Amino acid sequence: MRIYSSLLQLAALGALSAAGAAVAAEVDTSAWKCKTCPYPKGTQVSVEAGIGTVTDESSRFGDYTGLQRKEAHAILGGTVSHRSGSGYYAELSAADLGLDTRSLSAVSGLEGLYSLRLGYSELPRHLTDGAQSPFLGNGGADLTLPAGAGFPTGSTATMPLATTLQPLDVGYKRQRFDLAGKLTLGDNWTWRVSVRRDVRDGSQPTYGSFFASAAQLAAPLDQTTDWIEVSASYVARGMHATLAYQLSEFKNGAAALNWDNPFVPVVPGATRGQLALAPDNQLQQFSGSAGYEITPTIKASADFAVGRLTQDAALLQPTLNGNLTVPALAAQTLDGEVETFNGSVRLTAAPMEGLRLNASYARDVRDNNSAVQSWPVIDADLFVQAQQRSNSPFGFTQDRYKLVADYRGPDTWKFSGGAEQDNKKRTYAEVVETRETTLWGRVAVQPMDELTLSARLAHAERDHSGYGQAVWFGAPQNPLLRKFNLAERSRDSLGLRADWALSETLALGLALNYADDAYGESLIGLQSARSFGAAVDLSWALSEQTRITAFVHNENLRSRQRGSEAFAAPDWTARAKDQFDVLGVGVKHAAIVDKLDIGADLSVSRSRSEISMANVVAETGFPVAKTAQDTLRLYGSYKLQDNLWLNASWWYERYDAQDWRLDGVAPATVQNLLSFGQQAPQYSVNVLRVSVRYRF
Repeated sequence: MRIYSSLLQLAALGALSAAGAAVAAEVDTSAWKCKTCPYPKGTQVSVEAGIGTVTDESSRFGDYTGLQRKEAHAILGGTVSHRSGSGYYAELSAADLGLDTRSLSAVSGLEGLYSLRLGYSELPRHLTDGAQSPFLGNGGADLTLPAGAGFPTGSTATMPLATTLQPLDVGYKRQRFDLAGKLTLGDNWTWRVSVRRDVRDGSQPTYGSFFASAAQLAAPLDQTTDWIEVSASYVARGMHATLAYQLSEFKNGAAALNWDNPFVPVVPGATRGQLALAPDNQLQQFSGSAGYEITPTIKASADFAVGRLTQDAALLQPTLNGNLTVPALAAQTLDGEVETFNGSVRLTAAPMEGLRLNASYARDVRDNNSAVQSWPVIDADLFVQAQQRSNSPFGFTQDRYKLVADYRGPDTWKFSGGAEQDNKKRTYAEVVETRETTLWGRVAVQPMDELTLSARLAHAERDHSGYGQAVWFGAPQNPLLRKFNLAERSRDSLGLRADWALSETLALGLALNYADDAYGESLIGLQSARSFGAAVDLSWALSEQTRITAFVHNENLRSRQRGSEAFAAPDWTARAKDQFDVLGVGVKHAAIVDKLDIGADLSVSRSRSEISMANVVAETGFPVAKTAQDTLRLYGSYKLQDNLWLNASWWYERYDAQDWRLDGVAPATVQNLLSFGQQAPQYSVNVLRVSVRYRF
């Protein structure tokens, strides 16, 4: 290495400075503009307006997109922003004002002192496609059948559905209003206030039954959730801390759903049914976090949250059947109360060069203090059970321990490893305590500058304190049954990854993942579950104007479970096979540099689900369920002037599903089930959009 003299460097710099000064004196920089400055000063306005059209109707396609109707829609949005030299800024933005996915937001503030934000957004949900129902008053809390039409009857085959069925769109609109503010005092303190209201208005599907007959119903949604958070943060050299208070209130405008029984009552008086809907409730919580730098190589942090949930909504009567003699309720409200605690501590240390250690402990507690009382039990509004049943205040305590080490070895080797312990104690469950231990390791190496390889291996073992019978469940369970979330389990997983830069413009990635769950002690229940996934991703810069990205992903899931028809030893086996394949390709191309940009995105996805059965009589199975979705987007932007762009796009999507649970099941197909009759979604939709964006 050559080392130049300091005097020579100073002489060279002086000569360059003199030459630069001479050139600067000859160049007029008054018209120069900074195109990459992050905070341009002044006022800027950008407006986009245009028109779009949808070629076909589909509730499924309109879910989350707002494009469910076959009609034209307006494209309208834009931004207005202002920033002054003193640090004041303000911005107003709007998007999708012509759709049900519209959003508005406004931000204003003074850099380093305060900020205010106001927002509004909508999101549509469409939960059925092609549903029908004879009930009147859908969307409300009282569903009735047409008077004099011929209801009730003994089965769906004799119901007057040909004259009473009407189209039904079950879904809702979610609206969000939010307001937030931040105030910074001095160099250390920051105060924040956040207020949010979520409103869900519409309906959702549910079922109502009378003994062996049932009907699919549209339950009303009239729900409001209000959230407020106030916090204070302190930051100083080597430490930070935050303390906050949160309040959440949920209110439901519909306490219950009432409906007429479309079937002939099994017992007198069972002509009307009632279902309780989500009750009003409240959450109050204090939370905090802190971090401290003990030494330059040792850091500690902690957080906590202490909360209290309450629910005191009025209870419904056990039945609307006036012919039944029902004992009085033990109370008119549940007076429910749950205390929560979440807390964790973490320690990070770098005891030597190349080695980093992380240790943490976390506790999660749900303490249900609701009173335990006895309640009358009504079977499907038909019979009163002689024995009452008590409510079960479920709760748990979970402790998690983690230790992780990262080591940078010789050359390009990197090693990571860790141990995790998860202990969970439950109340009113078949298992009092489960204990799960996980050990894992990861190694990565770069054998050449263009290639990086990594592998991760993990093993976990879960055991429990002993499996018993749940006292809260009315019907007895097979003593050989083991629920998968409580049973003993052994889990192994392996992950491999390779990233290869084939050239300066071409990069390739490969990934393989395998996981195996074994439930060796479960005679009845889930026996095993395996998954295998493979993925390939590619990035290719053909030129400065053209870039291509692509990926392919495959995942296969296999599971096996055993059961007993005779409430004894296992006598049947079910095997499930699920496969998912996804392919995606994206192209971006500057057709005319700084003038015309075009692009395309293609995605193809397939899924297949198959369940086979084997029992002592014969081997049976369910039909194969399939879905196929193809999506193609073409888009382009042409600069007409320096501040005017013409945008156009075409979005094509095809969806084809085969689902034996829906296909061929009309409202009267099952004699004791009055269903919506919706079929598995199938659509082919084109969306064309043309707009102009103007900036001034």
